[in-house]
Amino acid sequence: MSFNTFGHLFRVTTWGESHGPALGCTVDGCPPGIAIDEAGLQHWLDLRKPGTSKYVTQRREPDQVKILSGVFEGQTTGTPIQLMIENADQRSKDYGDIKDQFRPGHADYTYFTKYGLRDYRGGGRSSARETAARVAAGGIARAALATMLPALTLRGAMVQIGEQSIDRSRWDWSQVGENPFWCPDSIAATEWETYLDDIRKDHDSVGAVIEIVAEGVPTGLGAPIYAKLDTDLAAAMMSINAVKGVEIGDGFAAAALRGSENADEISMGNDGPRFGSNHAGGILGGISSGQDLVVRFAVKPTSSILTPRKSIDRFGKEVEIVTKGRHDPCVGIRAVPVGEAMAACVILDHVLLHRGQIGENQGIITS
Repeated sequence: MSFNTFGHLFRVTTWGESHGPALGCTVDGCPPGIAIDEAGLQHWLDLRKPGTSKYVTQRREPDQVKILSGVFEGQTTGTPIQLMIENADQRSKDYGDIKDQFRPGHADYTYFTKYGLRDYRGGGRSSARETAARVAAGGIARAALATMLPALTLRGAMVQIGEQSIDRSRWDWSQVGENPFWCPDSIAATEWETYLDDIRKDHDSVGAVIEIVAEGVPTGLGAPIYAKLDTDLAAAMMSINAVKGVEIGDGFAAAALRGSENADEISMGNDGPRFGSNHAGGILGGISSGQDLVVRFAVKPTSSILTPRKSIDRFGKEVEIVTKGRHDPCVGIRAVPVGEAMAACVILDHVLLHRGQIGENQGIITS
């Protein structure tokens, strides 16, 4: 299996399976002299790990990260950083009944037809468990960004679960950490508890929409055509398990606007150019404008549910499947820190690309 690596200069290769002894990543291209320790990385992993509330999978994994290389006396050396997270609570027997069957909505069928075999224990490489390694790598990217772009703020929120959306007039970032849904709307969060309880009791699942916002992004990141900042952001988010759609700024809603509405007007302020709106999500022509960078992605409902579904086995026989095990009724909940991590990796990658090609921005606006 190829293509387990993403990034240009800041490159991350993930490895491991859901029910193997461990998983992790190799991070190459991190600048030297960045302060890194296991406790700092653990903070981000604790936000993603399972078993944190009744609304996520009850698999009990400490997700304890170990730094195996690339860090000496608390600082990155510039050499590859190897991170490992041991699996501690696998229940492979839960999947014994489906080892020859293809779960609807999963990668079972496509993996088998492509490779001629598959790891049926929780999906193996296709499991969302792989994202723990991405969050660990994102912790390294965040540490580097804190040194190189100290004004940058990167955070995410869940703005929709199933058909229920937040009221944006009630958006409050301080509420994100106060509920199990990463929801910036405290009223919506309370309503979502009842909503998801009903979904769970029905032995079903539901999807979600996640929004990632980066404030303090400098102008000039990205390049036209094939190295657009939004191209890499979209690819990074789309690579997350269960993601089926990505949009930048207004995204698909922009198709309903007129040009006079969609174009973000620019005026000259005391501190430089000022935008009247941000329909573009902080990116123009593939290059960051200095506005808030906004990316949103849609996560499909968890495919592993207790409701019987029709399928076939590898012998072509029609079967009915009930997927046992411990699964998220809404996998989108734990996708928030994953989306943040992927955004951090992409932004750092483009900071390094920009520094290598341009150094300082060449165009200066004068009044």
